[in-house]
Amino acid sequence: MQHRTRPAATGLLALTLLALAAPGGAQQRQLTPERMFGGDFRLESLPEVQWMADGQRYVYIDYPAEGVTNLVAVDAQTGRPTVLVDGARLVPAGAGKPIEIEGYQWSADERKLLLYTESQPVWRQNTKGRYYVYDLAGGRLTPVSTAPGWQQFAKLSPDAGKVGFVRDNDLWVADLATGRETRLTTDGSETIINGTFDWVYEEELGVQDGWRWSPDGTRIAFWRIDQSGVRAFPWITDTDSAYARVITLRYPKAGATNPTAKIGVVEVGAGPAQPRWIDTGSDPSVYLARMEWAESPTELVIQRLNRHQNRLDVLLADARTGAARVLFTDTDPAWVEVDDDMAFVGGGRQMLWTSERDGYNHLYLYNRDGSVARQLTRGPWDVTTVYGPDARGEWVYFAATEEHPSQRHLYRVRLDGRGMEQVTKEPGTHNITLSPATPYYIDAYSRAGVPPVTSLHRTSGERVRVLADNARAKGNLEALGVNLPEFFTFETSDGADLNGYMIKPAGFDASKKYPVLMYVYGGPGSQTALDSWGGSRYLWHQLLAQRGYLVVTVDNRGTGGRGSAFKKAGYLKLGEFEAKDQIEAARWVSRQPYVDASRLGIWGWSYGGYTTAITMMNEASPFKAGIAVAPVADWGLYDSIYTERFMRTPQENPEGYAKGSPVRNAARLKGDLLIVHGTGDDNVHFQNSVQLADALQAAGKQFDFMLYPNRNHSIAGGRSVHLFTHMTNWILENL
Repeated sequence: MQHRTRPAATGLLALTLLALAAPGGAQQRQLTPERMFGGDFRLESLPEVQWMADGQRYVYIDYPAEGVTNLVAVDAQTGRPTVLVDGARLVPAGAGKPIEIEGYQWSADERKLLLYTESQPVWRQNTKGRYYVYDLAGGRLTPVSTAPGWQQFAKLSPDAGKVGFVRDNDLWVADLATGRETRLTTDGSETIINGTFDWVYEEELGVQDGWRWSPDGTRIAFWRIDQSGVRAFPWITDTDSAYARVITLRYPKAGATNPTAKIGVVEVGAGPAQPRWIDTGSDPSVYLARMEWAESPTELVIQRLNRHQNRLDVLLADARTGAARVLFTDTDPAWVEVDDDMAFVGGGRQMLWTSERDGYNHLYLYNRDGSVARQLTRGPWDVTTVYGPDARGEWVYFAATEEHPSQRHLYRVRLDGRGMEQVTKEPGTHNITLSPATPYYIDAYSRAGVPPVTSLHRTSGERVRVLADNARAKGNLEALGVNLPEFFTFETSDGADLNGYMIKPAGFDASKKYPVLMYVYGGPGSQTALDSWGGSRYLWHQLLAQRGYLVVTVDNRGTGGRGSAFKKAGYLKLGEFEAKDQIEAARWVSRQPYVDASRLGIWGWSYGGYTTAITMMNEASPFKAGIAVAPVADWGLYDSIYTERFMRTPQENPEGYAKGSPVRNAARLKGDLLIVHGTGDDNVHFQNSVQLADALQAAGKQFDFMLYPNRNHSIAGGRSVHLFTHMTNWILENL
C-alpha cells in the first residue's frame, strides 16, 4: 500500500490527461466521465529532467516523431534547446528501426550514455528491459548484452568501462572493451533474488534497485532476498481463454513468514566469487531497508529495521571484512519511518538525517562516528522531503509544512543550523526538482482546483521563466463555472482540530439543502485535504458538485503533516480514529444550515475503501450510502510490512485486528454500500471483497458489487470511464 509519510523526491509530473469540457453551451459546461478521461485537454508539463555537470543545462527525452526519441539539452538561462542525441540514428545492428529511449544514465565525463528501452513490467512497474551504450563522439550504439533474457537496473561503472546489471535474479558485469560478460552470483532463482527485490520490499519499503557500484568500481554491494519461506498467493485470470489461468505471487500476509535479507559484497574480477556477507546481526526477521556506500570504497551504511519497525539501527560496515557496528539508533513507541533523506556532507565526514524524536520530523546533522552534531530544524511542523545539500556544502534544501499542513514549500537552512529561509512564497503546493550541483530548481506549483504551473527558478527563489503555464486547462476549468474548494478547520467533541475542505455546487444557494458526499483515505501519514491539484478524482468531485452535491474531505487523526502524535494516534487500533473522526466530520457538516443531514455519503479507494466500510459499520454512523473501492476487509489479509508497522501481528494484537475488521463487523453495516474491486489486484487482493461479501450475506445485509475482471489495484486498462460512470449513477440513485 505504501503511501509513505515522507515520499522520496520525484521529478515533474508526467503528461496527464485532464479531459475537461470545452467552453460553450450548457451541455459543454457539464463534466462527464467521458470528458474526464477522453483527452479533450492535457496538462502541460516538462518531462522528467536531469541536470548536466556544468549546472547550466538540463536534459529531457523528446518525442519528435512516431517511434523516435531524442535527448534534448536546454540552456537554463536562455531556454535554448539543443539536440544532444538524434533518436533516428539509434538503430541497432541488424534492426530496421531505432530504439526508443525510456531512461538514460550519463558517464561521469558525459561522453557515454547508458540507454534503457523495450521495458516490461515486474509487479506493477516496468523495471526490466534492454540496455545499450551510446558513444556520443563516435555515434556508436552497442548492446550491453546479446545473451537471452531481460536486464534490470543496469549501471555504468564509475570509469564507464563496464556495465553491471541483473538478469534472472543474478548479478552480471559486461566489459565494454571486450564484450565479455561475467556472472557474479550463481544462485539466482524464483526464490533467491540477487540485486533486486521481492514484491513486499518493493511495495512497502520503496526499493527496487538492489545493488551499488563502489566509488572506485572494484566492488559491488547487493541485497540477496530469500523468499522461499513466503507462501504464494494465487488468483485467476479467466477472460482470455477457454480455461482459466492461475497466477501466483509470493506475498507475506500479516503475521506470516517473511522474506529474509542479506547484504553481500563481491569483487569485480575474472569470474564468480563467493560474496562477503555483511554481519547485520543474528535476527533473521529484520528488514535491511537501505544500503549505500559511505563516501568510501571500503565502507557501507546500512539501515536495519526490526520486524516491529520501532527500532532503526544505522550500521557502518567494512566491505573488506564484513564487520559492522551500530553508529546510532532511532526508536519510537509506535514505529520509525524509513526514507531516503540520509546524505553525506563535508566529504563524508558528516551526514544528514531526519527523525521524529522531538515529536515532529526534523533535520539533524550527524558526525561520522554516530554522534549528533546539531539539530538543523525545529518547530511544530514536519520536514516532508529532503532534496539534499548544495555542491558547496553550505545549504540543505527541503520541503516542509511550516506554513500549514495542507501546503508544501521549499526551504533551506545552513549546515551550521542558522539562517533557515522559506524559498517559495505562493500559498499552495510546490513540487521541486532540484539538482544540488546547479543554482536552479524547477517548481511544479499548484493549488486546490488550479492546475500546476511549471517554472524555472534560481535557488534564491527568483523565477527565471515559465516552462508550462497550463493556461488553456485553467481557462477551461474556469469556463465550467465551478467553485474552488473552501478550506476549514473544526474541533471534535474530544478537542481535536481537524482540517478539511468543501466543494460547493455551482450556483450554490445557502437557503437550499444539499446532499453531501465525503471523500476519505485516512491511512497513516496520508492527506487528502491538500492545497494542490487533485487530478481526475477532483474532476469527478466537481462533476458531482455540478449535479447538486456538496463534496467534503477531512483528514482524520492518523494522517500526516501534523507531527508524530497526531499521525500515530491510531497505533494498534486501525479503524478507530478513522471512523470516529469521519463521523464527527459528518456531524459538523450536518450542522451547516445548507446541508440535508438525511443524505450523507462517503467513499474511498484502497485504505479509503477500508475507512468507508469500517465507518459505515460504526454504531454512530450517519451515512446513508457509501462506496468502497478495493478495500482492505481484514488486516490479516494484507501484507506484513505495511500492516505490522501499525498493528503488529495478529498473534500479538488479536483485539485490534478484530475491532478493525469490516469482515468481522459486517452485521453492523448501516446504509447502502457499493463494493468495487479488480479481480487481478496484486496489492489488496480481490479476496478481501469476496470475504466481505460473504460476511455481509451471512449477516443478511443487502449491498451492491461491481468487479473488474483481471484489473489491478488502480482498475486501469480502459475501465476508468465505466467505473466513474457506474459510481456516478449509483450516487444519483442512492444518495
